[in-house]
Amino acid sequence: MSHRVRQPPPPFRVVEVADKEAISPRMIRVRVTGDELEGFAIEAPAASVRLLLPQGDELEIPTWQGNEFRNADGSSPIIRTLTPRRFDGDRRLLDLDIALHEGGALTPWAEECRVGDPAAVSGPGRGYTVDSGAFSYVVAGDESAIPAICQLLEWLPDVPISARVAVASDEAIVDLHRDIDERWVVEPDVDALGDRLVQSLEDVVFEGATKVWAAGEAAAMQRLRKHLFGERGVDRFNASVRGYWKAR
Repeated sequence: MSHRVRQPPPPFRVVEVADKEAISPRMIRVRVTGDELEGFAIEAPAASVRLLLPQGDELEIPTWQGNEFRNADGSSPIIRTLTPRRFDGDRRLLDLDIALHEGGALTPWAEECRVGDPAAVSGPGRGYTVDSGAFSYVVAGDESAIPAICQLLEWLPDVPISARVAVASDEAIVDLHRDIDERWVVEPDVDALGDRLVQSLEDVVFEGATKVWAAGEAAAMQRLRKHLFGERGVDRFNASVRGYWKAR
């Protein structure tokens, strides 16, 4: 039986922490820099980058093994996928907004990293194609999608926009910096995220040309797809709904 070999992703670019700041009590912006960011570009919103974290004091660039990255000893590297929030090409500065949560390796790194600490990034991956002729937009997601939502709102045209965001705590609410129809839902139970997002959309009118972008926990996004396509009649062609992570 043959095994499908995935195309290798873009190579990692070695960077180091330039500085960081708190966006909210539940989100940290880590700014990285490095000569290897020469040529990096964000060509569309809601794209993605792979962030490679050091293990211990060392940063080892893993090797692509046909379907996954592996370290020299065969172990799995620590890689997380994030939104490349903003890039300053002149100064080679890349902003990564990181939602803080319990467990895992990313939150401790974001909280503890210091200026000069090493890391690496790969990408960016394909982003969202904005339709400047759309009648209206709906964007939705959980805390993991906040960086992409904020970025999208900087790119979307001047049309009616509704934003619905489910967060575990009101400490995660941020300024979206745009005058739109927005609603934040506080829901600490991850199993209820999908239902709460669906409830928050009940007052939204989906016209025939309304474009939808949504991302977040995988099961919640499945619930949202059922609502959009089965209950609200949204054309799948007009919607991008992505699972960013899995609760279990």
